[in-house]
Amino acid sequence: MYLLYCDESNLEETDNDFFVYGGLVVDGQAAQSLSLAIDSIRKSAKVPLDFILKFNPGPAHLSHKDFIALKQAVMEAAIAHGCVFLTSMILHNVATNPAEARRNEINRICYHYDCYLNRPESHGLVLIDRFEDKQIDGHLREKLSIGVIGLPYSKEHRLERIVGYHYAAIGQSHFSSVIDIVLGSFRFAVNAFTRHDDAKLDTAKRLLEILSPLFFRESSDGKVSEISLFFSPKIIKSDKYRQQYSDLASFLSEHGIVAAQKITNERMY
Repeated sequence: MYLLYCDESNLEETDNDFFVYGGLVVDGQAAQSLSLAIDSIRKSAKVPLDFILKFNPGPAHLSHKDFIALKQAVMEAAIAHGCVFLTSMILHNVATNPAEARRNEINRICYHYDCYLNRPESHGLVLIDRFEDKQIDGHLREKLSIGVIGLPYSKEHRLERIVGYHYAAIGQSHFSSVIDIVLGSFRFAVNAFTRHDDAKLDTAKRLLEILSPLFFRESSDGKVSEISLFFSPKIIKSDKYRQQYSDLASFLSEHGIVAAQKITNERMY
């Protein structure tokens, strides 16, 4: 049994920013151990029991340096417990609107999670971070009853290894904190590059090096599987936007996250 805790970042519609959606796969057999490890990390850093741990802001008593060390310890605990990061990104300039982009990327991450569950031949739950969207309840019911619809190679695809879709909120489990920190760190690195924020690039590079082991690789060439790192959509027709995707993919590659997916304007499937 596996758990997928999901979150989002960069929802605000901003030119040249990527909306980033992601999920952390937690093996049920490692869940208690990871939760206890986060307990220990919090206790060592003297984080108040009722403090909601996120990528930002940190506890008031911790220095910036100490808070960075705390977040790194959380990410390293996730790596040590075999967690896997699944993420998909779409340029806001390409997306129809943020709400639709979010629903589409939930589709994609759920589909990729179902693909991932084929590897251990197991099953799992999806836990979606709460947000306001009148269509989300029906969207999740559709995921369970039908699966993913409108795929280029089939009208619908049932996600047979996913047994339920539920809401979760940060503070209700340590895993919501972990995905918030993992996704927030990845988003920070992406934004530092796409926004040409040179002052943050060194931190961005370090974060990518820390995050790299969380990505799923299954080929001998060491490239990150599309089910773990996806650039959406599959076909990018605009030369300008395709170059932005290619530049980001190159930046990630330079720091240990080499995508198996090819950025293209041609159908590859």
